[in-house]
Amino acid sequence: MTHIRRHRRSIRLKDYDYASPGAYFVTVCTYNRECLFGKIVDGEMIFNESGLIAVGEWKRSSTVREEIEIDSFVVMPNHLHGIVIIKEKNEDSDVGASGRTPLLCGPAPKSLGSLINGFKSSVTKRVNILHHTPGAPLWQRGFYEHVIRDTDNMNLIREYIITNPARWALDRENPELKT
Repeated sequence: MTHIRRHRRSIRLKDYDYASPGAYFVTVCTYNRECLFGKIVDGEMIFNESGLIAVGEWKRSSTVREEIEIDSFVVMPNHLHGIVIIKEKNEDSDVGASGRTPLLCGPAPKSLGSLINGFKSSVTKRVNILHHTPGAPLWQRGFYEHVIRDTDNMNLIREYIITNPARWALDRENPELKT
């Protein structure tokens, strides 16, 4: 049987530089939307070990990537919502001078895509070590992003993130709704 490979349509803004300073709302979903990070109890997220890894790695992102700042975020049973701020470039900074050979493909260094790839990779590695499942997929391919354009939009998204666990019973990502 021949496997037909379909070309996925990009949801990215054409000609937009996702390494440019600004605020971005991102959503990253687990592979097959499996609930891998814990469960919601009475509107509150209760993390398992994998969920604690995801939270820790997301928080650590701004430590290992000087060019970004992590704003509001929530790790849900099968996805993460977060606001990422890419800061203005500091011309005196030597961040990124790693001495390694540059990647031949993939997202641009210091871009939103680079951050998400690094986050997914580190969480996947640690969770697979925890569960003795080397090579098992943890994340869906790609991620959702929205360029935050103003303070009102930022505040609406923050509210959405903060209240997300309380709305889990109605969330389209909740697999219990699909039965």
